[in-house]
Amino acid sequence: MLTLIVSYLKEHLDEYLDDLRSLTAMEAGTLHKAGVDAVQDWLQQRLANLGFVVDREAQPQLGDNLLATRKGRGKKRIMLLGHADTVFPVGTAAARPMTIKDNRILAPGACDMKAGLLTGLYAVAALDAAGLDRYGAINFLCVSDEEIHERCSLPLIRRTARESDVAFTLEAARANGDIVTARKTAVWCTIRVQGHAAHAGVEPEKGRNAILALLHHLRAIAGLNGLQPGVTVNIGRIEGGTQPNVVAEHAHAELDLRAWRDADLVHLLDAIRAQLQQEVLPGAVASMEVDLETAMPAMERTPAVVALEETAQRIAGELGFAVKGASTGGASDASYVAAEGIPVLDGLGPIGGLDHSPDEYVELDSIIPRTALLAGLMMALDEG
Repeated sequence: MLTLIVSYLKEHLDEYLDDLRSLTAMEAGTLHKAGVDAVQDWLQQRLANLGFVVDREAQPQLGDNLLATRKGRGKKRIMLLGHADTVFPVGTAAARPMTIKDNRILAPGACDMKAGLLTGLYAVAALDAAGLDRYGAINFLCVSDEEIHERCSLPLIRRTARESDVAFTLEAARANGDIVTARKTAVWCTIRVQGHAAHAGVEPEKGRNAILALLHHLRAIAGLNGLQPGVTVNIGRIEGGTQPNVVAEHAHAELDLRAWRDADLVHLLDAIRAQLQQEVLPGAVASMEVDLETAMPAMERTPAVVALEETAQRIAGELGFAVKGASTGGASDASYVAAEGIPVLDGLGPIGGLDHSPDEYVELDSIIPRTALLAGLMMALDEG
């Protein structure tokens, strides 16, 4: 059956490239609603042509979210997850149309993640061509806001995950060909210190320098790196005071906190709170602001994920290449799927790299084998 899938993909590679040229020509920066909606319009038509029932979740300012569902004759419900938006401002696509240099396809958004969206479409089409529909349903979700912090799509991602048994994220494979089997949980927090202002020349002894107290706390907090394996603390920004001749009354710092497990992040936050209760400077009071509702959950490498990884390795071997699972500290929408208890593999798109830069690329010779891998994974689910 894999032979039939590969044959179909070889016959339709030129169409895939034409589609990629069309998609990357669309100006789809997250805040450009018309451009993101144009991508969703294109995708909606293609999914409808493949027999999906398509639902659009309209958004007033950002692009619409799109969820397409198609029934099969098997049991397992498969979620394919991607995003329509890019990071590039309007005008970038027109200035840098898709080009192919040797084995690299270069275009804004080609890697992140227009090629991945096409991989999802062509994997389904290849299964159709091979007469394979041994899945219960395919839930193809394409969101509009993956590249920004304030999200409208997270409830839809979580709900679709709960209505699925397994998920594959259509982000590109890593530059070395790895798929992703684990991602860190991440949250930003703000440390604030309230001191007391005074004239720095006349009576500095009456002041309580919030900057100095903040620095004492931050030095101790930096020591929490490695509290558990993989726990990291990055002090990314510091602000404080008003001008040099005033003892600083206020100071704050913004931190990035990450861990392999959600529980480890909770322990880290507890340790930071304990540090802030320490009196490092009499009269200076420290506090922390953190919103765990906005935290990126961990994508943990559970036994179910390991089983998926092993299946991917077996199928890749049958296709003539090797694939490994990788762990990364970076974030992905796959983490929100994992938070719902659904096993997920990330990086099922073609191999690519240099995202968000003028040199963003996809490897041409990875398109067929990686699309075949995705189709093979979908085919294998009801085989246990």
